[in-house]
Amino acid sequence: MELTGKIAACVSVALKDLYGLDVTVQLQETRPEFEGSLTLVVFPFLKASRKKPEDTAMEIGDYLLHNSGGAVERYNAVKGFLNLTIGTAEWTAELEAIQGNPRYGFTEPSDTAPLVMIEYSSPNTNKPLHLGHVRNNLLGWALANVMEANGCKVVKTNIVNDRGIHICKSMLAWLRYGNGETPETSGKKGDHLIGDYYVAFDRHYREQVKALMEEQGMDEETAKQEAPLIKEAHEMLVKWEQGDPEVRSLWKRMNEWVYAGFSETYKALGVSFDKIYYESETYLEGKKKVLEGLEQGIFYRRADGSVWADLRAEGLDEKLLLRADGTSVYMTQDIGTAKLRFEDYPIDKMIYVVGNEQNYHFQVLSILLDKLGFKWGKGLTHFSYGMVELPNGRMKSREGTVVDADDLIAKMTEEAALISSDKVSRLEDITPEEAREIARVVGMGALKYFILKVDARKNMLFNPEESIDFNGNTGPFILYTYARIRSILRKAEAEGLRLPSVLPVPSSLSPKETSLIQHLGLFPTVVRQAAQDYNPSCIANYCYDLVKEYNQFYHDFSVLHEEDTRKRTLRLALSSAVSKIVKSGMGILGIEVPERM
Repeated sequence: MELTGKIAACVSVALKDLYGLDVTVQLQETRPEFEGSLTLVVFPFLKASRKKPEDTAMEIGDYLLHNSGGAVERYNAVKGFLNLTIGTAEWTAELEAIQGNPRYGFTEPSDTAPLVMIEYSSPNTNKPLHLGHVRNNLLGWALANVMEANGCKVVKTNIVNDRGIHICKSMLAWLRYGNGETPETSGKKGDHLIGDYYVAFDRHYREQVKALMEEQGMDEETAKQEAPLIKEAHEMLVKWEQGDPEVRSLWKRMNEWVYAGFSETYKALGVSFDKIYYESETYLEGKKKVLEGLEQGIFYRRADGSVWADLRAEGLDEKLLLRADGTSVYMTQDIGTAKLRFEDYPIDKMIYVVGNEQNYHFQVLSILLDKLGFKWGKGLTHFSYGMVELPNGRMKSREGTVVDADDLIAKMTEEAALISSDKVSRLEDITPEEAREIARVVGMGALKYFILKVDARKNMLFNPEESIDFNGNTGPFILYTYARIRSILRKAEAEGLRLPSVLPVPSSLSPKETSLIQHLGLFPTVVRQAAQDYNPSCIANYCYDLVKEYNQFYHDFSVLHEEDTRKRTLRLALSSAVSKIVKSGMGILGIEVPERM
């Protein structure tokens, strides 16, 4: 049992014996201006005690002094607050339990553990991954790790949007303006090459729209519909859905270029998937279910042949499911994908990691799946996250103003190499390969931490310069502290100082030492809370608070040069436990830690 839980159990027994109360109590950390580590608020028990707040606190404190087996060493009562000082032996035992459990904070999976499927990434094959995708992938990967840390079975999935009008735009632009260019002839990653043609389509399309407005006097909306390029793109989409061999062959070839590019980016980000679904393989299942719903009267067909869902009774509006030409929309694809996933896996929980601009989409999807008779329709969870903004505004893919994921990864690694060069150069026997690896770990750690420390529900401003700083709430600050601790432990081992399995109890502990052990003991609670709230950021900020507190301890107390062997052993164990929990916490976030830097 965690120390806080043990003390809380003692308090529950006290309340039962003193006042006949059968309650579970919650303890909180003692405020820094008071002596003690844990505080009990006694106001809820005054009716049963029939005493003043301070008298009640003292009565409970006296009981704990004589009946907690030494766990409570002393107390002080301040009005209705009972502040408890925990015995040194208890803190030592707590640290020993943390240090001795390699999976501390994690729940081991059981045969009855729920299966959670998490969908993230969801790229389009008409452009490379950008900063928005980076946040999506990092959140999805971290959330999957959070659920696994809480004992769930997890299946990580991706749905690739490999069909639709946006894909046809890139294909058409390549046919018109590409002159047979390939990744091999251009030296570009395939996803970048195709993205260039998506931008080229938009540029030529806007030129056509402008010309129609100026030369034929069309209004903008009419010109957008009548522009030859957009008409050709829609014709290509119809041909694709009809299985036209020429269109399908080109589509397959260009998608393969993109997939090769995506794979490189995913590897650099450190994310992967257990199962990848493709819209081109799921949309027909969706169309089939929509047509079944049409036959059952769940949906209706308009005069132009399009199929709609009327959701006004649910307080929403009408939703298009099939266009007049018979082509499907995103909603259709998502219905088909959901059907296939629940056929493939015995899913207990389905979580979609998608930006908050799609909140309405998933509200509608849940209702439609429920209407179609899928029992799990109402149980879908949309892990809705905010947009990533830049100092100069939002990103636009079709205008080519995005922050490319590959460029960002390269820049972060380069910046990390520059900023950490003075630290790395002081390392003995450092090889160029190791220096590059440290730069990669630090750069990616900076990127990932900066994104994951922010509550996913909030919009965020990404600032590369701020993220790479070695001071403040940043990844490099945490990684450097970890590497410093590992250096201390290596020196201790070189001096023959090894940690025993049973820690000796020192004569006393400083408030900073007990506070640090207490903070370590919060890790299991933080991991559980991250799963309950679908919030990886609480783990990120816990790691920052932990290393900040360790640095304050390290500044005030010697570790290796402490003459009292019992205190030195405990401080080494404390350092080791901090490094272990930091590695575990950062690992849940998908962040590697360097053994030296």
